[in-house]
Amino acid sequence: MTTPRAKIYSPAKTAMQSGKGKTGLWLLEYEKPAAGTPDALMGWNTMPSTLTEIKLTFATKDEAIAYAKRKKIEYTVSEPKKAVVPPKAYAENFSNGKRKAWDASC
Repeated sequence: MTTPRAKIYSPAKTAMQSGKGKTGLWLLEYEKPAAGTPDALMGWNTMPSTLTEIKLTFATKDEAIAYAKRKKIEYTVSEPKKAVVPPKAYAENFSNGKRKAWDASC
């Protein structure tokens, strides 16, 4: 039997979220061990293992890594990318250093 492989990551917010709620959690998700094979009767793809259906949630990255080490799971860690939001202010609309000039035709 082969050692299961997993990836540990912090999921990004979905497109349906405007805030950052529930984005601080860390997930341990098993990788697919092999490609599925079509079932002879129904034609659906079958998987040799159901581990790919499991997603474990942890409060910190260290907890997820400790769990993987304790269960002897090979893992890779993907660090989250920080979103860069430039500061904006209403006063910038009227500043002298605007990037785009006012349209005089309005």
